[in-house]
Amino acid sequence: MKKVLINARKEDYAHLASVIEDHHHVVLRQDPVYEIKIFLPDNDLDAFIEEVRETVDLRYKENLIEVSSPEFVISPYLTRAEEKAEKGEKTERTPIERLVETTKPYLRLNADTLAMTSIAGLIALTGLFLNNVAVIIGAMLLSPILGPIYAFAISVAVGHGKDGVRSLSVLAALLLSVFVLSALSTAGLHLLVPLAVTPEILSRTMVSPIYILMAVLLGFAAVLALDRGMSDLIAGVAIAAALLPPTVVAGIATVLLTDRVLQAGVLVLENVVGMLAGALIATLVLGIGARDYYEQVAARKAMVRTALAIALLLAILLGLSLALT
Repeated sequence: MKKVLINARKEDYAHLASVIEDHHHVVLRQDPVYEIKIFLPDNDLDAFIEEVRETVDLRYKENLIEVSSPEFVISPYLTRAEEKAEKGEKTERTPIERLVETTKPYLRLNADTLAMTSIAGLIALTGLFLNNVAVIIGAMLLSPILGPIYAFAISVAVGHGKDGVRSLSVLAALLLSVFVLSALSTAGLHLLVPLAVTPEILSRTMVSPIYILMAVLLGFAAVLALDRGMSDLIAGVAIAAALLPPTVVAGIATVLLTDRVLQAGVLVLENVVGMLAGALIATLVLGIGARDYYEQVAARKAMVRTALAIALLLAILLGLSLALT
């Protein structure tokens, strides 16, 4: 159940009345600005907000929309309305405004995220040299790599091109930190003790076009899970599994497997670009996009340009993958 508070000028309320008449609402104030409180099922929120935005001119500072989730509401009428809505559509969609809000922490690099990613990289490095899958999986649980990929897809889908670039820069910084730390740690350890190249390391120096398809599916699944309000833990682990160990191996390869550095680097890029492609495809399939007309125009331009760039990169990586197989 959602509670929606709307402030509307008298001129706008005349049009708004027809939109809210079918929903349980209370007019709290009429002068100088109408203040209306509405309760409606979660599944009805997106369509309702769309109708209100088309009716109320939000360019005026007096007009605003506030959405919140009450702890509980005691009303047999609302309970019946919610049950009816749930029967009509089982899957709850997350409003686009909330999706955009959740991307903000991933638009700039912070010390905590960098530290957590670096620690996860070192744990993965340990697991790879020990050939211990359990340790490698533990590293994936810590890695916060999913956020920037998700933020990139949502930002492009709503036409926030600059935010999309910021999220990519954060992702690049996180992966670069893992790569550099892995290379330095490997070089330092190799001076102290002989390091064996394990099967877990070697398996991540082999490229194949199938990895691109896997990455696309992972990117799609991650956005689907977050859009449906599912836990991001499983999706985050899957993303980390495809990015964290290969990036660590790329760092290891610069020291111990110089003849396989290119393969390791191509595998990382295949996974990154594939996931970005899958995440963007998910936004199109799920209908994630801007509400405002002018933002929709900007979003279409951003989506086309980004899609062309990703398609070009995928073609290049596919060619490299076939050549190195």
